[in-house]
Amino acid sequence: MSNDKGLQDSNVRIGTKQTLKMVEYDKAIEVYVAEDADSRVTSKVIALCEKKGVKLTYVSTMRDLGKACGIEVGAAMVAVVDGDE
Repeated sequence: MSNDKGLQDSNVRIGTKQTLKMVEYDKAIEVYVAEDADSRVTSKVIALCEKKGVKLTYVSTMRDLGKACGIEVGAAMVAVVDGDE
């Protein structure tokens, strides 16, 4: 990721369950997905994003995505949400 501070400064929800909720409730503006995450975990959210027209951005690794969010562990996916959330 080119701007590691970007996701730390954004209003984000980290993790598959939180991301799924935000997409289902039409709160997600963009979803970041780690390419090395298990497809059984990410496929449902990816399909829902495509159906609802939510922008998908892929990141190389879960570790990179976690680091971009300012956490010490990897993250399979992250939702950037509306500032009102």
